[in-house]
Amino acid sequence: MIKKGIILAGGLGTRMSPLTKAVNKQLLPLYDKPLIFYPLSVLMLAGIKKILIIVNKGQLNQFKKILPEKNNLGISIEYKEQFKPGGLPQAFTIGEKFIGKDSVSLILGDNFFYGQSLTKILKKNINLKSGAKIFIHPVKNPNLYGVATLDKNKKVINLIEKPKKIKSNLAVTGLYFFDNKAIEFTKKLKPSKRGELEIIDLLNFYRRKNKLKAEFIGRGGSWLDTGNINDFYDASNFISAIESRQGLKIACLEEIALNNKWIDKKDIKKSLDFYGKCDYSKYLKSLIS
Repeated sequence: MIKKGIILAGGLGTRMSPLTKAVNKQLLPLYDKPLIFYPLSVLMLAGIKKILIIVNKGQLNQFKKILPEKNNLGISIEYKEQFKPGGLPQAFTIGEKFIGKDSVSLILGDNFFYGQSLTKILKKNINLKSGAKIFIHPVKNPNLYGVATLDKNKKVINLIEKPKKIKSNLAVTGLYFFDNKAIEFTKKLKPSKRGELEIIDLLNFYRRKNKLKAEFIGRGGSWLDTGNINDFYDASNFISAIESRQGLKIACLEEIALNNKWIDKKDIKKSLDFYGKCDYSKYLKSLIS
């Protein structure tokens, strides 16, 4: 069972410049919460309580202001600095000590997931014993993503980054489950032409060993990569519409922790003091009133 998760929240965020010149992309507001809340909520929905957040050098204190290591969420948060972006698999060498001998989940700090059956899908796959699991979602423009091709038995037979010839519309999302061999395999990877380690290369290690499986997010689920300004605001509008219509909050960390019985009403009251007078606090009050 996977009990540890890594959020990769480094990177330069160049596609969002000049917004990201002074502020890390994962701290920008995605509608009414910092972007980092959304990937963190996915790990929490999966039942993962031990979390490592990898951030850029010099940005540690910015993150600790909003997600202090001693928090009111009933989870353990650790931080590591990434001195230079070196590709997604770098998360496993930076986080080697944190991972230890365990399996681990990796989620990208700029990915947004939503769906009624999302928690069920996560809980079903969290029992990974060996190999790796990718989560895939159909997209309109597969040439912009890493793409998986599956056979009739849903076995992954091909993985390619931003294909020129389209054979599949199944994008590999920014959520992955790995066994402990991810560390060993990452150390064998060589940088690509752009000078970084590629997640597709790591996944192909597992595929060639018949240790890679895929899970569909599902037609009722949503996945958005908020890496550019248009997608970022599309996601904000989506969240605004859902929350306004339903009166519920997406990625309310305290609510997830309360439902998981990791915290109680006293912890919610501490959070009210932490956030101060705001709409988020009003929602937290409604949970305990």
